[in-house]
Amino acid sequence: MNSLEIEGGSKTPTVKLDAEKGTIALSGRCIPENAVDFYKPIYEWLDEYATGPKDNTTVEIRLEYFNTSSSKCLLDVFKKVERLQKDNSSSVKVNWYYETDDEDMLEAGEDYDIIISMPFNMVEVDEI
Repeated sequence: MNSLEIEGGSKTPTVKLDAEKGTIALSGRCIPENAVDFYKPIYEWLDEYATGPKDNTTVEIRLEYFNTSSSKCLLDVFKKVERLQKDNSSSVKVNWYYETDDEDMLEAGEDYDIIISMPFNMVEVDEI
């Protein structure tokens, strides 16, 4: 299975999905013009990855900001990853990074943690 890398821009995050390492990483700003179109290749990659995931999968989210439409798409990503645990007995860990004074981003991670049945590790950093 191929990895998927999407170069980040001023409105889109950098995406690095690596099946060999079992890593799913998004970083930067996520305010795409059309979030559904942006996330479509990510969803497709995750569906393919789910057919033979690693025993341990790590999700790294380092977003400085995301808009409402992206929040729904992120939830869909988490739901797909959550199924890895349920359907494949894979171990999944989510690292949610937020800047020291960014209470909104911390709360967003905590909200996802409540909705999704996977362990979320809240990681405070000086800068995203």
